[in-house]
This record gives sequence, structure tokens and C-alpha cells, in this order.
Amino acid sequence: MTFMIARRSLLAAFAGVMLAVSPVVAADTEANRPLVVPIVQYHTESIDGVDVFYREAGPKDAPTVLLLHGFPTSSHMFRNLIPLLADRYHVIAPDYPGYGFSSAPDHDVFDYSFAHFADIVDTLVGRLGVSNYALYLMDYGAPVGYRLALKHPERVSALIVQNGNAYEEGLAQFWDPIKAYWADQSAANRDALNVLVTKEITTFQYTDGMSDLTRISPDTVLHDQTLLDRPGNRDIQLDLLLDYGTNLPPHPDFQKFFRDFQPPTLITWGKNDKIFPEAGAHPYLRDLPGAEVHILASGHFALEDQLHIIAPLIVDFLDRRLD
Repeated sequence: MTFMIARRSLLAAFAGVMLAVSPVVAADTEANRPLVVPIVQYHTESIDGVDVFYREAGPKDAPTVLLLHGFPTSSHMFRNLIPLLADRYHVIAPDYPGYGFSSAPDHDVFDYSFAHFADIVDTLVGRLGVSNYALYLMDYGAPVGYRLALKHPERVSALIVQNGNAYEEGLAQFWDPIKAYWADQSAANRDALNVLVTKEITTFQYTDGMSDLTRISPDTVLHDQTLLDRPGNRDIQLDLLLDYGTNLPPHPDFQKFFRDFQPPTLITWGKNDKIFPEAGAHPYLRDLPGAEVHILASGHFALEDQLHIIAPLIVDFLDRRLD
């Protein structure tokens, strides 16, 4: 009996960290049912002269969920969510250039902009033969995904919004020095933003407002900060902070997309987020009155401490709202 309990615990733990394209099925003899163990595939696609890394999991003939990450992380932020979706959905999670395991060419020779990121993601999903997708949008993923939606509104089967902004109400005091840089692109205003790529701020993003710090894996800060500290990466991030200002003029276009197409929408929002505060969640209901809204006791990276709540909400939502 001790052996069986240990075996079952080991298999459960193993299932929690693996991702799948083709599920591996192991027999859970005590429960007398198959145990699906997802497995990941890691790919790189050359697009616009850069290597774009992405994670892919789940059956390719299933509905696709496209996971778009925020700053300063990468598809790494979805490492725990992917296996919980991959048994029934086709999951794609790319790293934008300058993030994760994608190439990071010098900012003087590559256009680091949200419009360019949207074009690159569009090219990637096109090459993968994906004609429609549910979009998971977090932080920077929101303006990337909404630009993608404007390009191909008919392809968006659903929206999953997690601390991803599309309204003026969603920009908190945190953004004041960034707004100053938008208004005056002086060296002094740019240098004032250097703090935003430090370990102190990266740690803040993962820990501030979280309900349970014991759930925050230390590899989150280590992974992100190691990549932020690469030579030349600070300028990439400062260029993107400047370019974020280009995402505000299209807000009315994003909102018109919501009104015109009414995509099924799930909103899960960490209410303690000081970067994209809860005030940015509720305006969605003006344009998407049927959206399902869940305000959670969490911070910016809500998946880190609220996965046990968010993942079941997503699976239930997609099961109900996707054909």
C-alpha cells in the first residue's frame, strides 16, 4: 500500500510539470482509470530575421489557445498552466523578440514595437496553420493580442484577460514616469526608467499584493532577471516602454472590436496589482456586457499564486464557450 501511494504521488507530481503535444497515458491502477501525462514540445521559427521560440502542446486538431505573455517575462509564465489545458486544447505560447529564448538583436537594428510583435505572432500562427484561436492576454500581451484581433477579428474565438489593459482607467500611478518619457524623450527621462529593469522591481512584480508568497517560485525572478541583465537588453526594454504609448490611441479601436464582435470573454484580475490595477478590469463590461469577471486576491502575476482558481475557470469557460 505504501508503494502504491508513493507511486500515485509521483505520477501526480510528474503530470503537473510536463506538457503535451501527444498525451502519454499511464495506468492509475488504484483509481482504475488512465492518467494523462502532458508533454511539451519546444520550437524555434525564423521570422523577420530573428529566431522566435515557442512552446506547443495538446492535440493540433483541437481548438487553439494562444498565450501572450507580459513584461518582463516570457512563455515561462505559462509553464504551469499549459499542462492543465493541453489534454483538450492546442496551446501555443511564443516568446517575443528580446524575451525568453527568442533572439534579442540590438535595438538599433531591430524594430522593438508592439505592432511588430503582433505581426510576428501573426506570421507564427499562420505558419502553424492556425485559423482561429482563443487569446490569453496579460500585461504586454494585451496590446499585442488586440492588435492581432484588429488584423483578423474573425479568427478570435474567445478572450481570456488577466491584468491586461484596454482602457485609460487601467494605467496607474506606476506609469507616471513612463508617461513623462512619452511626453519628453530626454536622456534624463529615459535614465529614470532604468530602475524598471532591476531585480528589485522584478521581485516587486512577483511578490507585491500576492495572497501567499510561499507559492511564488524563486525561479520566476531568476529566469526573468537573468535575461533582463543580458548586454543590450535594457535598451530593448526602454524602447518598448516608450512604444507602449502607441497602444493608447488604438484603445477606441480595441473597444470597437469588443462591441462589434462580442467575443466570449473571461476576465481574471489580481486586484492588488499596482501596475494594471483593478480599475482597468471593470470598463470591459461597458463594451462586453456578457464578460465573466473574477477579481482575485492576488497581484500582477496572478497565475503564480492563483493557478488553482484561474485554471479551472479557464477550462470551464472554454468548454462552455468554444464550439
